[in-house]
Amino acid sequence: MAMQEAQIYKALGDPVRLQMVQRLVEQSPLTLGEISRDLGVSRQGARKQIQVLVSANVVHLQPKGRQTEVTLDSASLRRAREFISRLEQQWDQRLLALKALVED
Repeated sequence: MAMQEAQIYKALGDPVRLQMVQRLVEQSPLTLGEISRDLGVSRQGARKQIQVLVSANVVHLQPKGRQTEVTLDSASLRRAREFISRLEQQWDQRLLALKALVED
């Protein structure tokens, strides 16, 4: 697995960050306040969570006047999904090979 996919999965491994990404899937861009509303984290805590997502290239920050907008990087999520798809295909091929072996 490439380092970038590992960083993406690690970033998505936290429930708060996963909820933030889910919000961005539903509507993007969102301000920092919108993305962290009702998540039970402080403003500083939300910024730290967002920074983890930025470091993994899951989201990008864009200053807009006094606000900062958060946008989803769909290419990073697509790479992570493609990695899982490749694993599924390899697993399916191995199961078919095992089935053929058992049936012979």
